[in-house]
Amino acid sequence: MKRVLFISSVGGHLTQLMQLQPLMNEYESHMITEKTEVTKALKKDHPNLSFLVYGARNYPVRYLFKFSFNIIKSLVLFLKLRPEVVVTTGTHTAVPMCYIAKLFRKKVIYIESFAKTDSPTLSGRMIYPIADLFIVQWKTMLKHYPKAKYGGSIY
Repeated sequence: MKRVLFISSVGGHLTQLMQLQPLMNEYESHMITEKTEVTKALKKDHPNLSFLVYGARNYPVRYLFKFSFNIIKSLVLFLKLRPEVVVTTGTHTAVPMCYIAKLFRKKVIYIESFAKTDSPTLSGRMIYPIADLFIVQWKTMLKHYPKAKYGGSIY
């Protein structure tokens, strides 16, 4: 069975990722998100869940240290889990994992945020060049990502 890693930051990105639960059930899946009071509760329903450190970008110096730690932790988790595919809805939490996956010649699937109808996200711009499949949820986003596939809403 194919091993698939699902990763996103907390909030709306995680809400979108959770919409892929039926897909998660079809594969040997593992999910990664940031550890917060809200996400800790997910562990009881999702035993295959790992956490990265939560880091908001509004504190740049602190964020730099947390992001650096998350890069190392992402590598450790990748080597432990050995996924064949990484699926993400973004954002900064997922970027290092996607690049690690490409380094190991694994597939990367990125789903651009439902909230973005007219402008790309920073993580989308960073992952677009390496994504094996880049999905947008609005046709208007194809002007920013010409090689993307329009997939419609995941809600």
